[in-house]
Amino acid sequence: MKIKIENIMCPVDFSNCSDHALEYAVALAQAYQAKLLLLHVVMPPVTSLPGDPMIPEFVQNLKELENACSERIEEKIGPIRELGIDVQSCVVNGTPFAEIIRVAREEQSDIIVLGTHGRSGLQHLLIGSVAERVVRKAPCPVLTVKDPEHEFVMP
Repeated sequence: MKIKIENIMCPVDFSNCSDHALEYAVALAQAYQAKLLLLHVVMPPVTSLPGDPMIPEFVQNLKELENACSERIEEKIGPIRELGIDVQSCVVNGTPFAEIIRVAREEQSDIIVLGTHGRSGLQHLLIGSVAERVVRKAPCPVLTVKDPEHEFVMP
């Protein structure tokens, strides 16, 4: 049986960890001559309630943040295109794991390449793991790429 990979999604959060995962996504895209989608999820802070007079300012700030993130992704896309890879970007807002799953489903991704920050203990309990939630609920296989700067700690 031959594995068919035509659409690869790589969520990016501009960390060293996601840059490392992007290297894997680019290598897979080259090997399979696949399309690559870079996704960034802006998680809006909860700062006001509906009907609050700050809502229009909040929406404007969110749009500015989305635009800034789009510009940062575009900086990453240029060198990838030079390799002959069909690469696109997408910036959405919401809860990261839910948006990654939603976009993967909508875009019919064959694989998600996702960096994992390697949090453990209290950090994992308090912050949770986007990668863990994506692995559990994704509509396709997920390749998790560990941050090379973190040591392996036996559980």
